[in-house]
Amino acid sequence: MSSPLSPLERAALLGVARAAIWHRLGLGAAPEVPETGALGDRRGAFVTLRRGGELRGCIGRFDPEGSLARTVADMAVAAAFEDPRFPPLRPEEIHDLELHVSALGPRRPLPDPARLRIGEHGLAVRQGWHRGVLLPVVAVERGWDAPTFLKHACLKAGLRPDAWLDPSTTVEVFDAEEFGEPARENP
Repeated sequence: MSSPLSPLERAALLGVARAAIWHRLGLGAAPEVPETGALGDRRGAFVTLRRGGELRGCIGRFDPEGSLARTVADMAVAAAFEDPRFPPLRPEEIHDLELHVSALGPRRPLPDPARLRIGEHGLAVRQGWHRGVLLPVVAVERGWDAPTFLKHACLKAGLRPDAWLDPSTTVEVFDAEEFGEPARENP
């Protein structure tokens, strides 16, 4: 895992994410994407959007094409406009949009399900073309234990709930720094 992000770096990433969405909506200038310090590291990220506490979009990438700051900007726009579970974000929704960023560490195999740490590990499950990812915060929010977390990662991938036991299934864990901010009116 990379060095933890400072409060200033976290605030900068949240600002970049919000400004990227405002820009895509035609409501502001393109964000300046800082490339210094940890913000310039090549790290994957997920951006989660909520409105009124309800999921409004979530998209991420493990293998970044650029810096952490650039990845966050790109994933914020993707979560707002390209998540196939939701219609594209409308300008009137921006004012009560809550942003959450997950800066990812590298994926690594989970050799023993007993080593899965709730609240610390996220899960990536893969079997053939089926893929499912759950961030660490999901298990905490829902009060899941390790077997339940594994089951839901498999279900998200479109697999049987016990597919994590199948030798043809790849189960990986990853760390994530997760942070967010409530809605506000200006980028």
